[in-house]
Amino acid sequence: MCNFLSILQGKIEKMVEIKVFVFNAFEENTYLLIDDSKSCVIVDPGCYSAEEQDNLKAYIEKEGLKVVSLVNTHAHLDHVLGNAFVKRTYGVDLLMNEADLPVFRGNTILAENYGFPEYEVVNPDAFLNEGDNIKFGDAVLEVLHVPGHAPGHIALYDKNNGYCLVGDVLFSGSIGRSDLPGGDYDTLIHSIHTKLFTLGDKIKIFAGHGPATEIGIEKRSNPFCGINA
Repeated sequence: MCNFLSILQGKIEKMVEIKVFVFNAFEENTYLLIDDSKSCVIVDPGCYSAEEQDNLKAYIEKEGLKVVSLVNTHAHLDHVLGNAFVKRTYGVDLLMNEADLPVFRGNTILAENYGFPEYEVVNPDAFLNEGDNIKFGDAVLEVLHVPGHAPGHIALYDKNNGYCLVGDVLFSGSIGRSDLPGGDYDTLIHSIHTKLFTLGDKIKIFAGHGPATEIGIEKRSNPFCGINA
């Protein structure tokens, strides 16, 4: 669990807790964003097995959380395996970017091929676009459109609390694949430089796989997209 405070003009404005679960065979990061009012947003639920689903549900119950939103940063299979479970259990809408619908619709075939025969398809309830806001408790997430890994890929930026969930666009020391359907390398690099690297060096970033990092670290040292790359 990671705690982040936003300090503006010497005052603590808000606090958001970030709980990370690593799910499924792809070791995908599922995030719970928790406001101090216990409102919770679930991002990219990769929980597939009954054990994984039980672990997620048990934590939410133990902490007394109120799940208010379900968001997919993008529609690749490993990030959406738990969509149906979360919608059914908590009665929340599924939010994503419309440009990822072709990717989303291809998951039925991919699920069989990758050994997830019990994958349940659920349709999105609403679409998120650049500049939209997702509110939970007193916290606000700004939606950034960051295509390249997937055409409808979005990032979720919490300016007040100093972090951004970037899905599979940028990793610690690496970047997302651009050779999958709908991907494009030049678009991916453009998204990183114009949407993520402009957020500020101290912004914490949380990716769809692997550990957290900071914008400044990736600018200086990421061999794929650093400033000196």
